[in-house]
Amino acid sequence: MSKLKRINVLSFAKLQAVLMSLIGFIVGILYSFGGAIYDIVTIGLNVGSALAFLALIGMPIIFFAVGFLIGLVEAFLYNLFSSWFGGIEIIFEEY
Repeated sequence: MSKLKRINVLSFAKLQAVLMSLIGFIVGILYSFGGAIYDIVTIGLNVGSALAFLALIGMPIIFFAVGFLIGLVEAFLYNLFSSWFGGIEIIFEEY
């Protein structure tokens, strides 16, 4: 059994940012195509539909930035509190 005592803050923030940008891309796809389908069914394609497709670019960028900031805070707080509570216990299996 091993204990995770500290996390490199910048490394964790980059990982969190990449993971969140992937989620942002998926959300952007759902938002843009969902909005386009709604517009086709109701009133037809318009400027709002074109702006919805910009979510394919905007959502991953926004999610990346927010994920990076959240990753910084999470890693900092983990490093702060792990000294008080002993860290996370990890069990590795050897082959």
